[in-house]
Amino acid sequence: MRRTNVILWTIQGLLALGFVFAGGMKLITPAATLAPMIAPLPLGLIRFIGLCEVTGALGLVLPGLLRIRPSLTPLAAAGLVIIMSGAVSASITLHRMADAAPPAVLGILAIVVIAGRMPSSGQGRHASPWAA
Repeated sequence: MRRTNVILWTIQGLLALGFVFAGGMKLITPAATLAPMIAPLPLGLIRFIGLCEVTGALGLVLPGLLRIRPSLTPLAAAGLVIIMSGAVSASITLHRMADAAPPAVLGILAIVVIAGRMPSSGQGRHASPWAA
């Protein structure tokens, strides 16, 4: 159980770093610089996705670190899976097949977090998935 917890924390930490970086770049990069990379998607949508990625990154780590509502972590991971599914879909639709691989991998890792952090039916009502 401890090994699984360490692996999950490692995945969550790496995902959080990646999503804070990616989402932060979508939020702070000037529109003129961002436009060629995101065409034909609207700038407002890209900024919203960036905000969702940063929020999801925080949701991956803060509930466990602060021990406040750790049940929110799988929900944050699920939101990131939805965003990554959209990224894969957009890449394929725009015929950018190579661009579909990174969000697919991130989505799969987020699914691992969901599976690892969901309370199992055998645990008590107040059992924490964060216990070592």
